[in-house]
Amino acid sequence: MNNMITMTRIELLKAVRSKVPLLTAAVFLLINLAMALMMFVLKDPELARRLGIISMKAQLTGGSADWPTYLGMISMVVALAGLIFFSMICSWVFGREFADGTLKDWLAVPVSRSTVLLAKFITVSIWAVALVIQLIVISLPLGEWIGLQQNTSAVILAGLGRMLISAGLTILLIFPFAFFAGLGRGYLLPVGVAILTLIASQVLATMGWGEVFPWAIPGMYADFSGTGFVLTPSMVWIVILTGLAGIGITLLWYQKADQSR
Repeated sequence: MNNMITMTRIELLKAVRSKVPLLTAAVFLLINLAMALMMFVLKDPELARRLGIISMKAQLTGGSADWPTYLGMISMVVALAGLIFFSMICSWVFGREFADGTLKDWLAVPVSRSTVLLAKFITVSIWAVALVIQLIVISLPLGEWIGLQQNTSAVILAGLGRMLISAGLTILLIFPFAFFAGLGRGYLLPVGVAILTLIASQVLATMGWGEVFPWAIPGMYADFSGTGFVLTPSMVWIVILTGLAGIGITLLWYQKADQSR
């Protein structure tokens, strides 16, 4: 346990010193501002007419300037854009050892490989959770400032609950991309696979097969357009088992693959 805590602290320190967390935080801040702007446009039709193209995009959401729509949009961002951004984080945490040429160094430390790898998974999870918390902390005062409708604690708590569940499912689903970071010995392969996975999830969801494709489930659950989608225990288990499989295959690859480079 002490080794796990120590390795996790080291991984977190490496991330902080790289300044990459600041970049991801800035990206999520822009997401906050974009969602708030769309709500502001929806609330003020006159401003919408003056802004033109922005108003068109806001109308395409099919929602109104209220808390359910606002939090639903953010949940969708977490489920869809989050899959890409969180997978990039995972790719960076696991792929940087190849890019920096430090793989042999950490494989040679007097700590088991599984401990080092699990510390990386914990680091990725903490990083992603921190971004979701940032999203929530900034979203709430922005929504209050805009003056969104249906401002009740029950509505807000329900929206936050959906957002947190969507985030949890999405975080679990990025673990398999760690394997691709090792297989591709860098960042490009896992990011490419993540993009293809997102595209496949949208296609399969449209065809009605999204309920059995793990990466489609968070987006379907987060959908705020009133599709009536119900998250069943079997779907949750599909996501959990996919995440565990990602951890397992990553641990196995680092144990068995040739790490001479």
